[in-house]
Amino acid sequence: MMAIGTNRTTTMVDPAGSEQSLLRLMTWLSPAFPVGAFSFSHGLERAVEDGLVSDRDQLAEWIGDLIAIGSGWNDLVLFAEARRRFDDAVALEELNELAEALCGSKERQLETMAQGTAFADAVRAWPQLMLDLPGKRIAYPIAVGAAAGTTGIGLEDALTAYLQTFASNLVQAALRLLPIGQSGGLAVMVQLEPVILETVGRAATATLDDLGSATILSEIATMNHETQNSRIFRT
Repeated sequence: MMAIGTNRTTTMVDPAGSEQSLLRLMTWLSPAFPVGAFSFSHGLERAVEDGLVSDRDQLAEWIGDLIAIGSGWNDLVLFAEARRRFDDAVALEELNELAEALCGSKERQLETMAQGTAFADAVRAWPQLMLDLPGKRIAYPIAVGAAAGTTGIGLEDALTAYLQTFASNLVQAALRLLPIGQSGGLAVMVQLEPVILETVGRAATATLDDLGSATILSEIATMNHETQNSRIFRT
């Protein structure tokens, strides 16, 4: 068990084998895991509305930038640190506060905190990995990173799966917003493979000093989405 937000930490590292750890990672980051990822577009809905993303190539560039130099990168750095410090309650509390503070808009805050809290609740299905968070919200990368650490999942495997899920969720949102079709969405995922792998390699050795983003249009889109008249996504 792991407590976040207290000065006392009791940690039990799950002795699961590598195959079982991989299976859990796939379950946690699958579309069926109840974190509500389908209801968030990370500002993409507004970007489409404003004509910033209108085809497959622009979609790949948009997501690629988020991964390499935007919120995706920051989340990955935070995830890696949570994976390393999973048994330090004080450090995780500080990481959680930092993750929330880095959200550039109300909707980005909603997206990461809602998914993280839902993840922490759902992972109680594995009692030995339960994140003890009474009355507490937790950012998504912190929750998943800490759980990965508790079960002994390798850092780069966890980072790769997390980032692939991040990209896949955005592509799934785009399929509801743009006429690119399933094959077009798959082509975008193939196009994103090199940037995902390169970013994971950087994040695996990154520290909190490497946090920072430069995707200003995405941040503006998430802010403007709050006042969009017709919406199908929460962000």
